[in-house]
Amino acid sequence: MGMLSVLLHHRGAVVGLSVLVIIIVCTVFAPFIAPFDPYAQSALLRFQPPSREHLMGGDQLGRDVLTRVLYGGQISLRVGLISVLIGSIAGILLGLLGGYLGGWVDSLVMRFIDVLLAFPGILLALVVIAALGTGLNNVVIAVGVALIPAFARLTRGSVLSIREEVYVEASQAIGATSLRIMFQHVLPNAIGPIIVFITLQLGRAILFAAGLSFLGLGAQPPTPEWGLMCSQGRKYLGLAWWVSTFPGLTLTFLVISLNLIGDALRDALDPQTRRII
Repeated sequence: MGMLSVLLHHRGAVVGLSVLVIIIVCTVFAPFIAPFDPYAQSALLRFQPPSREHLMGGDQLGRDVLTRVLYGGQISLRVGLISVLIGSIAGILLGLLGGYLGGWVDSLVMRFIDVLLAFPGILLALVVIAALGTGLNNVVIAVGVALIPAFARLTRGSVLSIREEVYVEASQAIGATSLRIMFQHVLPNAIGPIIVFITLQLGRAILFAAGLSFLGLGAQPPTPEWGLMCSQGRKYLGLAWWVSTFPGLTLTFLVISLNLIGDALRDALDPQTRRII
């Protein structure tokens, strides 16, 4: 059973992809779908409950919650993608160098990773934010740095087993450079688990970024960001539950869909864990 067949027959993958596609389409085309301006305020819409005209109601400043949720998805997806890109590139390079070269290079890389691992992911992100300051751009860097250790350890573990393969020894025997072997032979054969991990870490990155915004360290008002919207609406849960509930639910659905896709990719790419769905 091929990878595509496994994905098509995996209930979790079908559900996850469906939810993810809906969220991506709605957020990317928010300017055409959203019924109102995400920053426009109206005294009449203040704390208005969900209705036919305003499907998710109005917030504490009289802004349409649905519109802000749609625009907020653009920010959350962009922050998550760039953060994972930063963390994966840096982590993969470190793991590849340490795992293949070994010796003092591996020791140096692992000691650096150990220092990063001394802090829980969210705490490491907070340390970076404290050094760089608040703001979305700094959140991207902070979350990216927090993801580096996981990518580095995963890549190093895969490289340690792959570098002992016969085709790697053959490349060394014919005089291929270490750089060529690493990027033409070792990395392509280690990419499967990394792809699965990227999918899973994307959800984690989006949660980290939303958490930092919830704490007031990421997006700043009046930016329509899901974590910030949840933070601003928590004070009005008894009066207007919809202000924070809808962005929170959207964030939850997005992360769950990414995790479902990651599980399906793991089944499709790893024959040892592949099962009949």
